[in-house]
Amino acid sequence: MPIFISYSHEDKEFVDQLAMQLVAHNVNIWLDRWELSIGDSILLKVQEAVDGASALLVILSKASVVSEWCKNEINAGLLRELEEKQVLVIPIMLEDCKAPVFVRGKLYADFRSSFDDGLRTVLEGIAKVTNENLGRYKGPDYHTDWSVDWGDMSGLFSMRMTYVEQAQNQPYTVLTVITILASPRATEIYSEQKQKSNGANARLRIISKINASIENADDLRPRLIDQFEKTAIAEVKGDIEDEEYQVHVTARRLGEDTGRDILVNTSNLIRQIYDHMNDVLKTGEKV
Repeated sequence: MPIFISYSHEDKEFVDQLAMQLVAHNVNIWLDRWELSIGDSILLKVQEAVDGASALLVILSKASVVSEWCKNEINAGLLRELEEKQVLVIPIMLEDCKAPVFVRGKLYADFRSSFDDGLRTVLEGIAKVTNENLGRYKGPDYHTDWSVDWGDMSGLFSMRMTYVEQAQNQPYTVLTVITILASPRATEIYSEQKQKSNGANARLRIISKINASIENADDLRPRLIDQFEKTAIAEVKGDIEDEEYQVHVTARRLGEDTGRDILVNTSNLIRQIYDHMNDVLKTGEKV
């Protein structure tokens, strides 16, 4: 999902500079002057952008704090933050001004004396919603920390997804590693897709194919009954001739023995990464 910038048009020179720096750091942003076309409903488009944003950057200046448009955008973002806990609201202090009451208690990025220092604070603040390769999934009874890495294995493209699941009020964790090895043709397709768009979207395409194929595959759900690592392997075919992937799952439990078996839901784990990457990259693709 994009980063929405709320600002007064009197500050557009600063905003353009900030936006270009964020784009240079591979941050997907929504800026009205870049996104709106002649004939668009401004109110509708802005509301849709705020509702779909993962973070709201609020430029605080003498002009913006009296702008009704800015107040409406901030209120919409804060409402989402309070109700859903899904959007970050990050104030950006451009100059000395009377900050709105509802953002005074927040950590802000200070650009008044140093643009570089302020930019660094913004990048640190939005990192968790702009990095498609690291994340945490929070469920009602557990949370999962995960990461994605990739590389070359004997000339073939490979990808590895590592998960640590921690159940609430349980004395154990589960470590799962899912390795995807592409066939020669699948490796070629990845390289072609990488050239057409970028590596992140090419990897997301592979993850979506894997998840769609193994959604109901019981043989890829290792059952952990003791301390020993359990393994499961499956072959997945893509949409293109000779596009094939080998999926290798290893899982083990760590911590106290509760006397109960643990079933690893491989498809659910892959879906968590897919959803996060899809949101960050804003592909609009659905599986």
